[in-house]
Amino acid sequence: MKESLSLRFLYGTVPGRSILKVLTRPAISRLGGFLLSTPLSACFVPGYIRKHQIDMTGVITPEGGFHSFNDFFTRKREIGSVPDAPLVSPCDGFLTALPIGEDTVFTIKNSRYRLEQLLGNRKLAERYRGGTALILRLTPNHYHRYTFAADGKIAGSRKIPGVLHCVRPIALAEYPVFTQNAREYTVIRSEQMGPVVQMEIGALMVGRIENRPAPRGSRVRRGDEKGNFAFGGSTIMVLITKEALSGKRILWNTDTKEEQDVRMLQPLAGSAQTEGRAV
Repeated sequence: MKESLSLRFLYGTVPGRSILKVLTRPAISRLGGFLLSTPLSACFVPGYIRKHQIDMTGVITPEGGFHSFNDFFTRKREIGSVPDAPLVSPCDGFLTALPIGEDTVFTIKNSRYRLEQLLGNRKLAERYRGGTALILRLTPNHYHRYTFAADGKIAGSRKIPGVLHCVRPIALAEYPVFTQNAREYTVIRSEQMGPVVQMEIGALMVGRIENRPAPRGSRVRRGDEKGNFAFGGSTIMVLITKEALSGKRILWNTDTKEEQDVRMLQPLAGSAQTEGRAV
């Protein structure tokens, strides 16, 4: 993928990296979010739809149209019925399924990440050794609301503030992006999938990860709306333990490390007898 001139300047030059130190502060992201929430920003919506060829099928348009760009970006749509599957995709995006090695270090987009740094919790990271990481990368043309990936009770949640970077390859080559970005995660105790971690990771100009209240002990269902991202690209990660896959299988190949295009609520895990990939 060829990077834009602006990204090459920001990440590939000394002056650009100096500017980047300012741009990646959460306060700047919040300012950008404020400007994109003003009525004047609504004029950007038609051009954005054309540029990114956004499918507006099923989108719920407010009476009088979208009141701001962020109103459009966080748009709602009809999502249909929830399939009978133990684990579903929480969002639209490009999925990579990766096995979590015994040393809890894995490679994503040419960068190496230690799971305990990502979670900020060594004990929790150890629980997922030998398990699977499902990484869903959202682009500007994707739907930026997301749901819970599994049924269960909320066992805990955590917010980790951080510096915000874009998740394009040029940034990943220079910075351990996933360990620097602001992120939030929830642990869901699922009867079918065991403890599932669902993490939202912010990116450049995504200072707000807007999760709905889900207190500890409350019950959630797959397909229930969990939250949404404000403007920009972003990422969701789902962690599954090795034990959870006993008698089940991930419906995506964990050997190729290739991205696959998935849709919200698409089944991601099924019985061991399930043939082929999710459709």
